[in-house]
Amino acid sequence: MFKKILIANRGEIACRVIKTARRMGIETVAVYSDADARAPFVKMADEAVHIGPAQASESYLVADKIIAACKQTGAEAVHPGYGFLSERASFVEALAKENITFIGPPASAIAAMGDKIESKKLAREAGVNTVPGSEGAIENTEDALTWANKIGYPVMMKASAGGGGKGMRLAWNDQDVKDGFEATQREGLNSFGDDRVFIEKFIEDPRHIEIQILGDKHGNILYLNERECSIQRRHQKVVEEAPSPFVTDKMRKAMGEQCVALSRAVDYHSAGTVELIVSGADETGESFYFLEMNTRLQVEHPVTEMITGIDLVEWMIRVAAGEELPFGQDDIKLDGWAIENRVYAEDPYRGFLPSIGRLVRYDPPVEGWTDDGSANGRRGVHGVRVDDGVYEGGEVSMFYDPMIAKLVTWGETRDEAADLQVEALDAFRVEGPGHNIDFLSAIMQHPRFRAGELTTGFIAEEYPDGFAGAAASDDLKRGLAAVGGVIATADADRARRIDQKLDSEFYAPGDWTVRIDKTDYHVRLEEDAVTVDGEPVALDMEYTPGESMIEVELGGGEDETGEVLTLQLKATRTGYAITTRGRTHQLRILQTRIAHLADHMIEKVPPDLSKMLICPMPGLLVKLHVEEGEEVQPGQPLATVEAMKMENILRAEKEGTIAKINAGEGDSLAVDEVILELE
Repeated sequence: MFKKILIANRGEIACRVIKTARRMGIETVAVYSDADARAPFVKMADEAVHIGPAQASESYLVADKIIAACKQTGAEAVHPGYGFLSERASFVEALAKENITFIGPPASAIAAMGDKIESKKLAREAGVNTVPGSEGAIENTEDALTWANKIGYPVMMKASAGGGGKGMRLAWNDQDVKDGFEATQREGLNSFGDDRVFIEKFIEDPRHIEIQILGDKHGNILYLNERECSIQRRHQKVVEEAPSPFVTDKMRKAMGEQCVALSRAVDYHSAGTVELIVSGADETGESFYFLEMNTRLQVEHPVTEMITGIDLVEWMIRVAAGEELPFGQDDIKLDGWAIENRVYAEDPYRGFLPSIGRLVRYDPPVEGWTDDGSANGRRGVHGVRVDDGVYEGGEVSMFYDPMIAKLVTWGETRDEAADLQVEALDAFRVEGPGHNIDFLSAIMQHPRFRAGELTTGFIAEEYPDGFAGAAASDDLKRGLAAVGGVIATADADRARRIDQKLDSEFYAPGDWTVRIDKTDYHVRLEEDAVTVDGEPVALDMEYTPGESMIEVELGGGEDETGEVLTLQLKATRTGYAITTRGRTHQLRILQTRIAHLADHMIEKVPPDLSKMLICPMPGLLVKLHVEEGEEVQPGQPLATVEAMKMENILRAEKEGTIAKINAGEGDSLAVDEVILELE
């Protein structure tokens, strides 16, 4: 076994590998950029080596710097995590020349599966179902149009070396191909150094299901069941679960055996994942097709660990050291259900725009996961596990993936795991950058999610007009109004105790008008009850003025338990913002005797922004599609902004003429910066 390994990655996955290596008695070396000098993974490792500037292209992606760090520290092996150099065959070969072990598959397998065009041919030869598509790379837009019409719309344009949702464009017609082909090439070149693009048929109503593979150097290859990753946004996974609510035992066996056959065809060892696109409309389960193979550890690996009891990171290390798997296919079991939500620094209330900045508050529902080596330990605290690599006061950087943490839950049933997610998300406190916690909670509560009726179009179909918060019942709003009244009375009671006040009223008011979503609720606090609009509300809570998170029980009675909610509180000028169950409710709380006066207040009229093109996120202005004086039509591309390595085309919302351009190509733009003005 290795005595010391280096982790060629950052953030939560670096922390994850370090924890397991520490349990195995292996020393660890971290490498870090300028942006990560104070990151938790740097402090957690036994040694740390600085490798360059914040830009990944000058630090984490430079193989020579990783190898130099290995030589400097005496590291015998390198774990690549995911992303960066994890799927670069040349890196594995360079390590081998220096007698440094790569904790992952052989370079030949990475090369074969990393090229999406060649991997598709290999899959077909190995007997794996494949999606109809172009034969080889497509050179230009004209050829792309020819292939798209030959295959039949809709089609997906993909960068050959792409991954992680980057370098992908969906085209429903010729115009989409014309608009997106060159952008796909650029994304492939900028993110992966390869501008080759291919086209394949887009499966409508598709489900994204993947098979976890684990093999050793002794010829043993197993499948560790499936994960469902259908809930995606812009081809980036948001929610993952294991097992899939769609997959039957027969499907699982057929999928697993095909994926093992593909792995054998490339002499695979270590952990890997074969991604499949599955037709949800075909209940026979026979319509599943090879999508790609990720020759690395997946972000969502914890859900597999939770239901199988197998530590994937540990076995990657043991396999790299030459150990043989001590279990066989018949030993792989399904125990319970696990769900993972990715907590991202992006704002769902503003079209999921990337958000960066300081984590002013970071308080997860449980402490970061600690690896004790047990199956139950891998399930976290009472079924709740947080994998993270950030800290309160740290920065969410524009240079890397905007993921803050992974929230993973395990339950005996799918509903139990989902209920734990809702409870944990309520108690997950993040302040500073925008985040998607409300959105994740809304998904977990959604009837369609609970029914398991998933497709990769779930988000677009269920939130076509964007996200405005999870739906809230009238009972919940009445309960929150009651909570608002209790809080207001408690705050007023504390205020009245301040010495030398001019006010002669030495009692705390208990008669309030609480407005939620334009509806007024009359809340009255009496000696033995709280009423809302004259009806009693069963409420059990404790609150001390200044608290930012409380637990309340709504409903119930002497012989039954009501609904227990965790509420996050934030004081506003006229009340409180209360966040729970996937929505932030703005409560305006006024004493009833003066509440009617608020109707006489003049409302502030927002400025007309329709004549401006405003940058929706921090990023780089890659291309301006128009010039001053040019007339534009609705839907016409105006500018392309790159953020988090993704190109975003900003289009005209109305007809007009370009009056003034305020930024040039190559400029770094701040959020809400005006790019151009129309008249």
